[in-house]
Amino acid sequence: MNDDTAAPVPIRSGTVLPGRRTDVELRTEDGLTLVGELAQPLDRPPRATLLTLHPLPTHGGFMDSHVLRKAAWRLPALADLAVLRFNTRGTTSPRGTSEGTFDEGVGERYDVAAALALAQREGLPRRWLVGWSFGTELALRYGCDPSIEGAVLLSPPLHRATDADLDRWAAFGRPLVVLVPELDDYLRPAEARQRFARVPQAEVIGVDGAKHLWVGETAVRRVLDEIVSHVAPEVPVPLPEQWSGPAGHAADLERALS
Repeated sequence: MNDDTAAPVPIRSGTVLPGRRTDVELRTEDGLTLVGELAQPLDRPPRATLLTLHPLPTHGGFMDSHVLRKAAWRLPALADLAVLRFNTRGTTSPRGTSEGTFDEGVGERYDVAAALALAQREGLPRRWLVGWSFGTELALRYGCDPSIEGAVLLSPPLHRATDADLDRWAAFGRPLVVLVPELDDYLRPAEARQRFARVPQAEVIGVDGAKHLWVGETAVRRVLDEIVSHVAPEVPVPLPEQWSGPAGHAADLERALS
């Protein structure tokens, strides 16, 4: 841990900033228990909430996929945001394994509903969905809920989500922020602008040099800055790259779980 009086240190890939992190269980309408974590500011209520939806579990996606993990490690301290992460049905991470089996984005509708229900029970404010890859499909298909203020999509492939889902979001009217890597494997900025043109309120942001997996601190910082600027515009961005208070490291959490 770093001492409160220590000089500022860089926020690196494994830095874990202060926060209240609680293991949670989500119960779905079809009878499954999903495992997750809710991270909140350490000593004050959150100003807004991110309900995160991870990439494709059959290709290594889970609640600890690195952008979502770093959001939970940093944003409660840097932006006063609450961050809910969870494993969709049949998905395993160090937190544990959610019941059920992967259902190609069909049964996962109940997983999204369970996350919305948990946020309501916890009284979490100003709720936004943040989906990454497969998670964007879930957000587009099942996220048009009155309790949601908007959604941020990272690397949307638009494989399972259809024009009908986009039309539903258009009618829903809530903000849709779409971050598209310049070098994405599935959908690049020019095509994304064409596909999302049917959603008048969609803001498509091409990110130069980025790839589908948002590898590297430059890419991660851009994603987190964009999320904060839309979800909590009162928070200055870019977010700080240094921290002067107590902080931990990913290795500390790994030892605690072992």
